[in-house]
Amino acid sequence: MDSNAVLDIGLQGLVIAAKLSAPILVTALVVGFAISLLQSITQIQEVTLSFVPKAVAVGVALVISGHWMISEMVSFTHGLFEKIPSLLGGG
Repeated sequence: MDSNAVLDIGLQGLVIAAKLSAPILVTALVVGFAISLLQSITQIQEVTLSFVPKAVAVGVALVISGHWMISEMVSFTHGLFEKIPSLLGGG
């Protein structure tokens, strides 16, 4: 196993991590921005007001994109298992 194979697997791992975290992070960002905009317009400065809607929105995002996230992880893991013989020098 050479360093290029290790770097390739590491790069694929970082890409899959970014793809899987994107729906949750974007949802939290959009909801947080909307709530902070609402707070600045109405001048209500309550910390818990921004937490509950973000938590609910992230939960909904997980329910909606959960199946896709699991299928992406399974396909990534299958790809890694298929590469094992070539990484060990067997083919």
